[in-house]
Parts: sequence; C-alpha cells; structure tokens
Amino acid sequence: MQFSLVRFSSPEVVPLLAGLRVEYNARYGEGAGDSINDVAPEDFDAPHGGFLVLLDGPHTVAGGGIHRYDDETAEIKRMWTNPDYRRQGHATSVLSALEDLAASLGFARVRLETGYAQPEALALYRSLGYRDIGNYGIFENASGFERTLPGHDESVLTSAGASV
Repeated sequence: MQFSLVRFSSPEVVPLLAGLRVEYNARYGEGAGDSINDVAPEDFDAPHGGFLVLLDGPHTVAGGGIHRYDDETAEIKRMWTNPDYRRQGHATSVLSALEDLAASLGFARVRLETGYAQPEALALYRSLGYRDIGNYGIFENASGFERTLPGHDESVLTSAGASV
C-alpha cells in the first residue's frame, strides 16, 4: 500500500467521498453527508493544501486532506477509512501523513473537528495527543481538536484561533 498526493477531483477520491456521504447520513441523519461540500475543492490544492489517498492497488483504502485554516494552521478534513480496511491502523497512518504534509507546507499546527456520533474518531484523536479545543466550526455539537507539529513552540504561535 502507498500514499498518493492527488487532486480532490481525482478518481481515487470518489470512493472516499461516497463512503463519507453514506457514513455521515447513517450516523447523523439523511442529508448530513452534504457537509462534504463545506470546503471548496480547490482549497485542497497547493500551495496551501493537499489531499492524500492510501491505495491498495486500484482500491482506495483511506485518505484525507488539509487546507489552510490560518497562517499557522492547517485544517484536516475528509478523513475516512474504507470499512473493509478498518481496525488496521490506517487512520493513524493517514493522520501522520497529513501532519507531515502540513509541516512540509509550512504550517505549525493542525486542527480538525469530528462529531459526537463518531466515538472511534474521538478516541483516536485523544489517544494521539490532540487537545480538545471545543467547537470552533460551523457544525453544531462538533468537537474540535488541535495539535502543534514537532519543531514548533505553542507559546510563540500567534494565530487568532490558537488555544494555549
């Protein structure tokens, strides 16, 4: 299996988005899957974003993207793992690869949000040392998480969204 950096419009992303739509509708109710459109596709393009997919041959196993939240912060969006590949550590690998991508683009921290009906995601982020920063986005009852990337000192970060 290998990661590929792709455009949001790439064919490898289609199963990921379809899976997310189904997952959100099942967990939060019909129509919740429309939330995958809350960030413009071009926001995942360089120089301030990127989208990674983990491929097993032609199959999209997992993936996610980052986009610029502010000068120092990249927001992680669209993280998903194919149900046939879950509980194998792929979400942790995707998160690590997205953090590396964010660092390579010059960001000092990453943040993300997840919902109350995704206990697996909540547990994952907490187990990996993400700080709970409360709801910061547009989704009611979402939980926000943040992490300072290695090599950066949280005390000197100045963005308005920082929680120190």
